[in-house]
Amino acid sequence: MNFIIAQDTNYTVIQSSVEKLDASNAPDLKSELLVLSKNGVNSIILDLSKTRYCDSSGLSAVLTANRLCKDTNGQFILCGLQENVAKMIRIAQLDKVLSISETLTEAKSVLI
Repeated sequence: MNFIIAQDTNYTVIQSSVEKLDASNAPDLKSELLVLSKNGVNSIILDLSKTRYCDSSGLSAVLTANRLCKDTNGQFILCGLQENVAKMIRIAQLDKVLSISETLTEAKSVLI
């Protein structure tokens, strides 16, 4: 399984188990996000601490998560960014749009 999903009372954590979030697995993440959204989940933490690379397909999945949460008055937080992924997000100027936390613990504290 590429993505581990753990539901809490106030939020859901999706932990990526992939080294590269790209066209080969980003559609799977989008599918998981849509299922969560249809089930009423509107606060999501996406932990990318195990992901070392992200392409435009991966960024699209991240933006999908952000949109689904915002559309339902929830919150989306991205956390655990490795340097290459953080750099890609800065280049795309998504750091100005997304809520980003250093660690999963920090992200959880925002949503409690």
